[in-house]
Amino acid sequence: MHIGVIGTGYVGLVTGACFAEFGVNAVCADKDEQKIGALNSGKIPFYEPGLDSIVEKNVKKGLLRFTTSLSEAVGPSLVVFIAVGTPPRGDGSADLSYVEEVAREVALHLDGYKVIVTKSTVPVGTGRKLKKLIRENLKGEGGEGSFDVASNPEFLREGSAIEDFMRPNRVIIGAESPQAVAILKDLYNPLYLIETPFVVTDMETAELIKYASNSFLAMKISYINELSRLCEKLGADVRTVARGIGLDRRIGPKFLHAGPGFGGSCFPKDTKAIINLARENGVALKMVESSVLVNEEQKLLMSEKIKEAMGPLEGKTLAVLGLSFKPNTDDVREAPAITIIERLVRAGAKIRAYDPVAVASAKKALPEGVLYFQDPYEAARGADGLVILTEWNELRNLEMERMQKLLKGPYFFDLRNIYEPARMRQAGFKYYSVGRP
Repeated sequence: MHIGVIGTGYVGLVTGACFAEFGVNAVCADKDEQKIGALNSGKIPFYEPGLDSIVEKNVKKGLLRFTTSLSEAVGPSLVVFIAVGTPPRGDGSADLSYVEEVAREVALHLDGYKVIVTKSTVPVGTGRKLKKLIRENLKGEGGEGSFDVASNPEFLREGSAIEDFMRPNRVIIGAESPQAVAILKDLYNPLYLIETPFVVTDMETAELIKYASNSFLAMKISYINELSRLCEKLGADVRTVARGIGLDRRIGPKFLHAGPGFGGSCFPKDTKAIINLARENGVALKMVESSVLVNEEQKLLMSEKIKEAMGPLEGKTLAVLGLSFKPNTDDVREAPAITIIERLVRAGAKIRAYDPVAVASAKKALPEGVLYFQDPYEAARGADGLVILTEWNELRNLEMERMQKLLKGPYFFDLRNIYEPARMRQAGFKYYSVGRP
């Protein structure tokens, strides 16, 4: 089978590469000539563990190609995935202009039956809207029968995207046409062998499942973060509370880790989008609205925690370890580290920052004057305090004696709860974490 993937961002590139790994002929198209040139030179535009080797292998096999020509991606393909961005507007709603632009262009290149699939995260009703848009822009006498539209939302975690694609929790297919469903099931056939659950439904339900999933996970994070504040007041340990909650099979342990808040390209965008969608339909999603509010508050409370412990920050230096919103990615979109550092800088602090892969991305988001280092120990040299904002594995086993000698001050803010409080205090640090005594 041949597929086309329009858009070579995070979702599009992972989708094309992983389908190629399944033995499917995939052509990924993007109008960004610089990005396509880089991909054809073997350069991946973002950090995702394992993706570079999959891309290289399947390009050599001839199963994966990159082009700026939409017709090359659409022409030979039975399935065309739309995987372009849907950034948030000022009111939180999703900007569908890129998706709609692609739909119009795809319509001009339809020369036989194809399934047009939205892989991008889109509001409910988008699939039906695209079907109308494509029909209006068809050339010649193609007619409605020359294509079907389907929804196939992605559930890829940055840093674990390859595993999530190859061994997903489920595959969601939203389509009206039995033919479209059969084709997509055939495309995902390798996943049947590992007994992956398939949920086949209508387009509207499939579109809502993605927003509903991300909103629920965001609520779990905000719930445990809000609970961590109570734990600090009562002298309870939020990690033990979370473990006690998570052992209940009705709840589960995942996404119950207190910290500085959630970030990235999905949770902030999708929670705001579903809130906007609900309001447009006369519904108030009060729990989701509260989770967004709690998340914003959590970021601010982390900077306040630092200021309360250290006093006025004017002229003081802080070493910040971790800039990406989570480990194993260079994505700093909505990252708590960005908000917290901005507030610390406004309070007069000087920042010495380190991250294994996200420095280039962070430089575009952070204010001037932040210094960047290629080693956590160099970042700590001469600093009055140290702040951990991303739980990279290499930060879990820092040499504390060495760190103590490099730091000018004893303050250690572990905002990901990596280390044990008693041990850190015994080592001589003024240690602060989230939701623990």
